[in-house]
Amino acid sequence: MRYQRLYINVDHVATIRQARRGAEPDPVAAAVECERAGADGITAHLREDRRHIQDDDIERLAAAVKTVLNLEMACTPEMLALAERLHPHQVTLVPEKREEITTEGGLDVVRGAAQLRDGVARLNAAGIRTSLFIDPDDASVDESHALGATAVELHTGSYAHAPQNPETIAALCAASHRAAKLGLAVHAGHGLNADNVRAVAAIPEIEELNIGHAVIGRAVFVGLDSAISELRSAMDEARGPS
Repeated sequence: MRYQRLYINVDHVATIRQARRGAEPDPVAAAVECERAGADGITAHLREDRRHIQDDDIERLAAAVKTVLNLEMACTPEMLALAERLHPHQVTLVPEKREEITTEGGLDVVRGAAQLRDGVARLNAAGIRTSLFIDPDDASVDESHALGATAVELHTGSYAHAPQNPETIAALCAASHRAAKLGLAVHAGHGLNADNVRAVAAIPEIEELNIGHAVIGRAVFVGLDSAISELRSAMDEARGPS
């Protein structure tokens, strides 16, 4: 089966730092360590409220990352201008609510179609690979294709909360197959860890996983190198021979 990329999200390294508003731990240094440990890319989300990643972090990540930088952001004029200036390899457009603890679901690509269409067009014109973070349902997949996105990232939160419910993995399988048939690249993420990742990693159409919180949490006990190695091994085991 085709190799599956693993992008590590370094947001929660910044979360720890922001608890003291100091300089450590540095998410950029963490990104360098993640790459050294085998990460295929680095993901970071610059939120409107700047609760973890800061503007300076994104500037430094854009310069320091040697693999690829996946910038998660809302589809706003401020963020679009930043992406056009820094030109990351990939932008993943995500929903944001100030009151949420973390991203709780996918974009409403139907109701937000006009704004997203303009944002995707700007990013495409800049030569930036564009992904939309969506729930795994037919309408979201079809609208993402209509909006001109290169890829979709399927929100795996429902699966992560109820991995024993066959409906949650079935929805991811169906959405992955539908998206791939439309010519969209398929990514996935949210709530995945070394214990639950196998069922998602085994979906053949999914070519990229974005995982952060579980890696940083596990690294507290075993270090980034081992945390990434454990996750990579679980993914490779699920994928089988390439």
